[in-house]
Amino acid sequence: MFKQIEQIFETTGWLRIMMSPLLLGIIIGVLVYLSEPNPFRLIIGSAIALVGLFVGIIWANNVKKKQSTISFLARIMANPELDEKEPNQK
Repeated sequence: MFKQIEQIFETTGWLRIMMSPLLLGIIIGVLVYLSEPNPFRLIIGSAIALVGLFVGIIWANNVKKKQSTISFLARIMANPELDEKEPNQK
């Protein structure tokens, strides 16, 4: 049961890592298309979004091979200011 829950968290972490470059590719692709909307720009914008998808998949798989996706995300989202102990207040 715990393995299944761990797998759900790992999959969620993998998707979160993969979405970063994908969203960046989609935004850049939309900007390329909207600068001058025509079929050729649509193809280029779509290709940029696909490159973002492939980069995201490769990055997420590399993170998964090297370490846990959850530990990678935890390290990125860690806030060192919260780790410091507060001085005693009087």
